[in-house]
Amino acid sequence: MPHIVLSHITKQFPGVKALDDVSMSIEQGEIHALCGENGAGKSTLMNILSGNLQPDNGGIFLDGTNLRFSNPQQAFAHNIAIVYQHLSLVDSLSVAENIFANQQPVNKWGIIQFDALNHQTSLLLKQLNIEEISPRTLVAELSPAQRQMVEIAKALSKQPSILILDEPTASFTDKETRTLFDILKTLKKGGASIIYISHRLEEIFVLADRISILKDGKHQGTFNASELKKDELITKMVGRELKALRAGSTRTTETLLVVKNISGSRFSNVSFSLHQGEIVGLAGLIGAGRSEIARAIFGIDKIRSGEILFHDKPFHADHPAAAIRERMAYVTEDRKNQGLFQEMTIEENIVAASLPFVMKSGFYDRSKARQISADSKNRFRMAASDLQQRVINLSGGNQQKVMLAKWLLTQPDVLIIDEPTHGIDIGAKYEIYEILKTLAAEGKAILMISSELPELLGLCDRIIVVKKGTVVGEVVPPDMTEEKVIRLAT
Repeated sequence: MPHIVLSHITKQFPGVKALDDVSMSIEQGEIHALCGENGAGKSTLMNILSGNLQPDNGGIFLDGTNLRFSNPQQAFAHNIAIVYQHLSLVDSLSVAENIFANQQPVNKWGIIQFDALNHQTSLLLKQLNIEEISPRTLVAELSPAQRQMVEIAKALSKQPSILILDEPTASFTDKETRTLFDILKTLKKGGASIIYISHRLEEIFVLADRISILKDGKHQGTFNASELKKDELITKMVGRELKALRAGSTRTTETLLVVKNISGSRFSNVSFSLHQGEIVGLAGLIGAGRSEIARAIFGIDKIRSGEILFHDKPFHADHPAAAIRERMAYVTEDRKNQGLFQEMTIEENIVAASLPFVMKSGFYDRSKARQISADSKNRFRMAASDLQQRVINLSGGNQQKVMLAKWLLTQPDVLIIDEPTHGIDIGAKYEIYEILKTLAAEGKAILMISSELPELLGLCDRIIVVKKGTVVGEVVPPDMTEEKVIRLAT
């Protein structure tokens, strides 16, 4: 008998049927991958299994017993834990307080025993190879990758028999990914059922025993991973074959940006240049200082020393607004907290960085904003009912498209983009790759930070490697290989 059976699950939201009569089963002691494009229904299905949503029709059977969860606590009582794509941590609480929320060790008077709490947290963090994080550290002080590790630790603290992971490695480098894989394989040996959602198809074939595919809210089938080829999986997910990326460099001899020996709070003596029409990758492990370098160039963080030349002129942005005026843009890796106004509409987000375009007379020109936003929606193929839909209700991939559209509307000469395909499905990834290649062909210089080495190798003219806040080397064709980048980074 299967450990879990999802039977004829249907879920309707205003204007869209997210799940349409979906049935599938998960065996005990297996890693079961769930694949599909953004908006296919994967997260909705897992939110139903974890008690965050209730189905309109259908049922959940656990070891043959029909269950209906009205809230996550009921699912937790049946040893079901979920690691969310959009993190559920509280910034103002410590790492330990987040991990053991509602299950803290207390004495007979109900007072939290913080020494025991921090000790238990230290053991979990050691298991995840992140001992450098203190249990007492506020979550607000952590990087996105560290937050993701804390989210995973929070799920593991419940010792689940059913573990759901929704894009767990989106911010990870190879080191953190390998650690997670080792933990999942250990859980599998112990009999846990693991449901794994990822747009990184290489991970799917390394980890999964079986693969279920959703498309437009419908179950397309379940397959043994050993019997399914990558191209077949992509075709079943997206319903079409993906075009190969346009090859060839568009780099010119004109230098747009020169960074000379800049130092900041978490990096020092960093130097590199960007040429017109080229894509330069910035590689390194989590915590190496890649994002901090980008933030400092764009004026979010302080530069303590060094200089920057932009269009052959001294450039120093003491605020992002100054960088935007000089035609520079920065797409952050943290779209939820730093990149988008989650409660505002698609239209309001797209024009947010370009208000002079829609306020030329001093008043907000709604028809102009609507036209600009509609053009962006069509260009990026955003899956949304209309421009007045709130961004918080979009899938991760569509949120990423809104954020990229927002910054391209500023018409930058230099685009800094941090984890451009974070949490995006394979079809949308290739669309964004094509957009980046087109921007480079139009003469823009792109500095791209990514934890996905195949992405860097496939798109970039060269790759700058950062380790512990300093540039340790540059990898250029024909020697641009994963092995060379990893050796420099580690």
